Amino acid sequence: MTVLVGFVPNAEGEAAFAAGLDEARRRGEDLLVLNSPRDGAPVSADVAPPELVADLTARAEAAGVAMRLVQEARRGELADEVLRAASDADASVIVVGLRRRSPVGKLILGSSAQRILLEADRPVLAVKP
Repeated sequence: MTVLVGFVPNAEGEAAFAAGLDEARRRGEDLLVLNSPRDGAPVSADVAPPELVADLTARAEAAGVAMRLVQEARRGELADEVLRAASDADASVIVVGLRRRSPVGKLILGSSAQRILLEADRPVLAVKP
């Protein structure tokens, strides 16, 4: 089985990666890191740069966890991509980072993490930085 981490290069993504790495080590499972930019974006802050990828890989190796990074462009919503990847990989758990949002912000803007929490057919671990 696999632990799936939805990753973006920010504090929330770092928290998700750290928690996912701990889960994978504890469970004796592989780690799948999904870092999926929007399709067609010429430049995306969602993409982990090579030096960060090297750091994540080194941390996984040091923890004795096999890690695979997927950076394929997505066409639809991030939540749909995470849920599809979890199903395809038969992930035992999905790990996502949460950011602080006001109740009004949640109502107006929605949330990929909220959709994942509500729609996933497997456990979801949501962490804050």
